[in-house]
Amino acid sequence: MTTFSFRPTLPVVLTVTAGFVDTAGFLALQGLFTSHVTGNFVTLSAALVFGTSGALAKLLALPAFCTVIFATRFLSHGLAARGLPVLRTILTVKVVLLTIACALAIHFGPFSNGDSWPALATGMTLVCAMAIQNGAQRVHLVSAPPTTVMTGTATQIMVDLADLSRADPLDSQSARRSRLKRMTASVVAFGSGCAAAALIFSQVGVLCFLVPPVLGMCTLMFRLTAFDGEIKTSSS
Repeated sequence: MTTFSFRPTLPVVLTVTAGFVDTAGFLALQGLFTSHVTGNFVTLSAALVFGTSGALAKLLALPAFCTVIFATRFLSHGLAARGLPVLRTILTVKVVLLTIACALAIHFGPFSNGDSWPALATGMTLVCAMAIQNGAQRVHLVSAPPTTVMTGTATQIMVDLADLSRADPLDSQSARRSRLKRMTASVVAFGSGCAAAALIFSQVGVLCFLVPPVLGMCTLMFRLTAFDGEIKTSSS
């Protein structure tokens, strides 16, 4: 029987952060997805058809997201060439952006118009922060499940569960159990972040944005130097 333990590893904390930021942003910024940015295609279409606010933010989210990932990759190469800590530096930039977004949300929120400049500034800052996290995960945590999108993870969980029900060789069973454990932890972490954001937002509104910078600071407490060398592998 497979047992699951949910230790607060770096990918798990990043996943909780993504779930929290995505839900808080959706609730506070007129349906803007700040982590799962492709979901904005759906909400953008709805905003255009029904005339609700937030269409501009949803339109800008994907190009902003892509631009920041591109810039983060260049920054990573530059830091590595200078012998500087790559992952710790880019995660620190993410924490700074989450802190700025928190200050904007508390000062200017709540946001009744998702296309107002304060809402746009807050939303795009959160999108940029999550873009950095996505880029960092792709480069430095390549063996970990995605931290912001759970569709592929949930699909793999079901595939592994189906395969585990068959009498396959023990070595493949062991590999599937290991992957299933990590991916289940990821889904639980993301769902926990979403639930926490919804609950806290319902009680204190935009003050919920105080949580993501704290979670970001927690990620900087992990021993990150072990991951910094992976940039060489992934770029070779």
